[in-house]
Amino acid sequence: MTNSHTRHFTAAIMAIFFCITNQQAFTVGSAQNQNSNTQVEKPNDQKKNNEIQVAPPTDQNKNTKPSTPVETIDLDKERPVDVGASAQNAPMESEITPATEESVQRGLRYLAGLQNDDGSFGRGQFAKHAGITALCGLAFMADGHLPGRGAYGDNVRKALDFVLSSATETGLLAAENSHGPMYGHGFATLFLGEIYGMNNEDARVRDALTRAVELIINSQNQEGGWRYNPVPYDADISVTICEIMALRSARNAGIKVPKETIDRAIAYVRSCQNSDGGFRYMSTSGTSLWPRTAAGVASLYYAGVYSDNSIDRGLNYLQDSVNPDAGGNSGEAHYFYGHYYAVQAMYLAGGKRWTTWWPNIRDEMISKQAATGGWMDYQAGQAYSTSMALIVLQMPKRYLPIFQK
Repeated sequence: MTNSHTRHFTAAIMAIFFCITNQQAFTVGSAQNQNSNTQVEKPNDQKKNNEIQVAPPTDQNKNTKPSTPVETIDLDKERPVDVGASAQNAPMESEITPATEESVQRGLRYLAGLQNDDGSFGRGQFAKHAGITALCGLAFMADGHLPGRGAYGDNVRKALDFVLSSATETGLLAAENSHGPMYGHGFATLFLGEIYGMNNEDARVRDALTRAVELIINSQNQEGGWRYNPVPYDADISVTICEIMALRSARNAGIKVPKETIDRAIAYVRSCQNSDGGFRYMSTSGTSLWPRTAAGVASLYYAGVYSDNSIDRGLNYLQDSVNPDAGGNSGEAHYFYGHYYAVQAMYLAGGKRWTTWWPNIRDEMISKQAATGGWMDYQAGQAYSTSMALIVLQMPKRYLPIFQK
């Protein structure tokens, strides 16, 4: 792999937390001027520090948001019988061992201790990050804790309050220090979708979730993907999976998602697959890597694609590259990001792929836990890595709605 490709992928992952500093903000177009040219302005003193404006589509991108109502895709459609069942209704024996549960509980205790007074998670350059806070909230929810309910209910409630406080008038979910914020927006939208899917009585959540989904729909580019900023210009597969998963969660919770948005996203993901079955960073030429391949396969499943040659080829590439039983080695680069999506892909594939994959990653992840109870990632911080590890280890609990449909 060339140094150029390595730099591209590292930039993609690290954009979850910080990206190229942008001193300009983009204005929001109303329905009346939606097709006007994009304008750029600097934020005035009246605007909140964390408000990142969103550009309306230009004439060449005006089809990004259809002007007339469109059919909503049935993301909960019945899975074809010939594809086989996912692991949802087919738990394997000893999926969750005593060692697994002990590791999870140690991890949750450690994660709770990382929460800041304002409800956010993350320190230093990753402080007050809506995306990291959302992932931490999901880690608690994966053990059945909800706002005000369960031993970590207050932690989830405070995380939710922080994410809601990060919402801008445009619908963007981003803390004040976020640049290139669509990664964090995707994770935060997923968090709100899971919250709303478990309790649809909170009007604050529904409002923020609805506006967050509209922003995702409006910022899809002509290829069908998304990238760092909420403007419909370019795309990469790493950001795109975040938005697809967020849309799936929102749709599961009853929020309408246009069929056209999903269909175009599917086409974009497919355009990023190489002949070896792996996925590249963008639709243009590039090398395959296992973390983004895991993301690519998972995104197809979440978009409602169950029987497809792209999925089979991607799963084969993933197993050959990573699974210890196949002589693979996942290595340390983007380890938690990759396994966060890989475990979902194998869970959704079900059958032998799941029963082969799960015991290996479960035991490997437990072995990487520190004496403190957390997991270490020297690039992104312990709140990020610990939350990702906990979501992976709690996959078989099947508490989160996204893993039930």
